[in-house]
Amino acid sequence: MSSARTKALLAAAKSAPLTGTAPQPDVAFGCDVFGLDVMRKRLPRKLYKELAGILQRGERLDPSIADVVANAMKDWAMELGATHYTHWFQPMTGLTAEKHDAFLAPAGEGRAISEFSGKTLICGEPDASSFPSGGIRSTFEARGYTAWDPSVPAFILRGPYSATLHIPSFFYSYSGEALDRKIPLIRSIDALSRQAVRVLRLFGNETATRVTPMVGPEQEYFLVDRQLASLRPDLLLTGRTLLGAPSPKGQEMEDHYFGAIPSRVMSFMQDVENALIALGIPAKTRHNEVAPGQFELAPVYEEANIACDHNMLTMNLLRHIAPRHGFLCLLHEKPFAGINGSGKHNNWSLCDSDGQNLLNPGSTPRDNAQFLVFLAAVLRAVHRHAAALRLGAIGAGNDHRLGANEAPPAIISVYLGEQLTEVLDGIVNGTPAAPGKSGRMEIGVSPLPPLPVDLSDRNRTSPFAFTGNKFEFRAVGTSSSIAPANIAINAAVADALGDIADELESMIAAGQNLNTALQELLPRLFREHMPVVFNGNGYGDAWPREAAERGLPNYRSTVEALEHYGDPDVKNLFVRQGILSEREVDARRSILLENYAKAVIIEGRTLADILRSRVLPEAARAQKEAAELVNVTRQAAGEADAESAAFETLRQHLTTLRAAADNLEKALAETRRADDDMTAARRARDMVIPAMQACRAEADALERLVDDACWSLPKYQELLWIH
Repeated sequence: MSSARTKALLAAAKSAPLTGTAPQPDVAFGCDVFGLDVMRKRLPRKLYKELAGILQRGERLDPSIADVVANAMKDWAMELGATHYTHWFQPMTGLTAEKHDAFLAPAGEGRAISEFSGKTLICGEPDASSFPSGGIRSTFEARGYTAWDPSVPAFILRGPYSATLHIPSFFYSYSGEALDRKIPLIRSIDALSRQAVRVLRLFGNETATRVTPMVGPEQEYFLVDRQLASLRPDLLLTGRTLLGAPSPKGQEMEDHYFGAIPSRVMSFMQDVENALIALGIPAKTRHNEVAPGQFELAPVYEEANIACDHNMLTMNLLRHIAPRHGFLCLLHEKPFAGINGSGKHNNWSLCDSDGQNLLNPGSTPRDNAQFLVFLAAVLRAVHRHAAALRLGAIGAGNDHRLGANEAPPAIISVYLGEQLTEVLDGIVNGTPAAPGKSGRMEIGVSPLPPLPVDLSDRNRTSPFAFTGNKFEFRAVGTSSSIAPANIAINAAVADALGDIADELESMIAAGQNLNTALQELLPRLFREHMPVVFNGNGYGDAWPREAAERGLPNYRSTVEALEHYGDPDVKNLFVRQGILSEREVDARRSILLENYAKAVIIEGRTLADILRSRVLPEAARAQKEAAELVNVTRQAAGEADAESAAFETLRQHLTTLRAAADNLEKALAETRRADDDMTAARRARDMVIPAMQACRAEADALERLVDDACWSLPKYQELLWIH
């Protein structure tokens, strides 16, 4: 075994968990957040009420009160040890960005003061030329702006020697286009609220002023010993293993799932939770996931905008805290071949400003009718805008996961369960439900019995499953921001609710009452959109064929999905709802194509480098030793035959790998020569990825043949099982 690998294994075996005292969660919760409770204590009473009202109504901050807020925020932050502030934003890199500025400012005569103005709070100006813009910004046009999003509270992130005030912000261009994922998300929330409130008014609800999507994203991740990972360039540069033979033991025994959490991992989890609690992020669940070395963290539901920010913070903290405990945290969708990858289940529901969950079936017939209207809107949204929802789950990493027996297929369908499906079938056909289930299928104020909350078992193969009072979008990749998925869901449901509100308002204006209008409209809507409902096995071979017969699209890869980003139905959805302009849609398509091609090219170049610098030289040395062994065992014919066969097998794999590596480098060169983003992405998918797969097959075969003492890369059994 190589000396570096030996040392890393010995060090990993000796690693011990950190010890410490966890703070009381209820006391520490939100202690590093400039929330309403802090504002109430630090702002003048009148100003606090005005600001709280602005935040509750989702309005913009009045610049006239910004100076007072900024001064209070600065004093609070400095009392907690902050020396700098930053506008924290989410560019189209898929990560977060920040530029730190000191509170300290020269005051003359060798003195300095701390200052932070309302203007500085509200707006910043980072360089926009080096962030992805899809052509909206050029390199020589550097100006871009950040603007405080007051609907998400500012917070403190602590470093080893100081702390920094983070101000959640929008990021937009000099010409006003969105350069981030937060602006379209806010627009989608507003669009959804407008249309949902229209429907609520039809049901006589005059008190709700706003409807907000609520989101609870589950976060899966892998932990790998950091010293072992440091010997794997593929893990460091791409977040996944580009080669590696399977471990003799993987997840076959199902013994890792929900098993006892290793002590070093538990120490890491507690450290992460302490940081999350201080930031007001309601972490609720932690456990071992299916694959060895895989774990999950899940929060309680929050408003979609806050949930998206908190999920980005959670991913940052997972990555940054892991090294303290001797780990590398992997947020790639498929870090290891042959075992489950990682997803991010996006649990989505709707809540009005009165606190009512609009996807809860309720306990009265009128509640049932309202629920059925919103259910019809979701079915219509998914059926008509499946392409838009598929775009919320794209990515080079997620392509390795979707459609495998660990994640839902790329076909976007809805799971309702047997009982609720029977309810809808009864509405469509005007027939009674099965005895003891739901009674007669009448709607509105007529005697439709209450629908139970747990209407069915869960279907883990469905990408969009109803789970009692919410929908779970299971196709999102674990490394992704949840903003794109929720933008697409919000936009599609807003569009569907708008259509429904238009029809109901027109029917009522023509003299029908609401109940009569619903009796006419809902059967038609459910009949039209029932093809999107599928309660069966999404992993089955028959489902893609059946889905095609139903007219449901199946965009198997990111590139295939992005080919439809510019389709009129997709583009017009975002434009019609005021979420993205045509230019912003085109820019995002270009950025996503470019990101895909770059991700694949980086993987290909990393693999080529590992092959040339590690695998091929080590296998060549093994071949030389095998040849010498053949020569010295001629005295025993049987042994000579065995040694000769082993040598020949090794030689064949080595020869094939050299040719495969040459082919990979040619595919990379051809992809880099592409004239446009779409061509580059297609070549990456059709040329580079198959070339990488051919290289991996030979390299993994060689790993099994080469003497373990000659193999310098840590193996799967070491990466997966040492914690």
